[in-house]
Amino acid sequence: MPTSDADGPDRAHERPEGVSDATVEALGSLSKALETVERARGHLYGFHQLTGTADLELDRAVRLLREAGQAAWADRVEEEVLGRNVIPGHWTFQIVEAYNRTYYEPFRNLERQARETLAAGRDHLYEAEMKEARRTAGHPDHTARPPGTPSNPE
Repeated sequence: MPTSDADGPDRAHERPEGVSDATVEALGSLSKALETVERARGHLYGFHQLTGTADLELDRAVRLLREAGQAAWADRVEEEVLGRNVIPGHWTFQIVEAYNRTYYEPFRNLERQARETLAAGRDHLYEAEMKEARRTAGHPDHTARPPGTPSNPE
């Protein structure tokens, strides 16, 4: 619980009336799972960008092979690897789009709807309560909010 209104969490990070410990913990777990999916999605975008960068570098490899008098090898690189699907029928952008449409967006929407329905749309309640329990009241490096943040932003 906050030590005082001046040094407690802002309203957006206070548990709404009637929300149980179990619900806050469950929403925290759902949020943590979504955060993990966000990281996985970032890795997928990294895979997409690195694969694209490699494919574009093949243009240089083909040019250099031709300049080196290795036309047969340049032809093989162009025919066998350049522009190749990474899985049958898919370039990486198609994998990213399918992931977003099939998994990421439904997951993100469900997590948001759960927070809206079960906790008045408030985000990170579990973490906010953990912060409140772990901070040292009155310590300048343990304040509840950034400087200038009102306790009730509404």
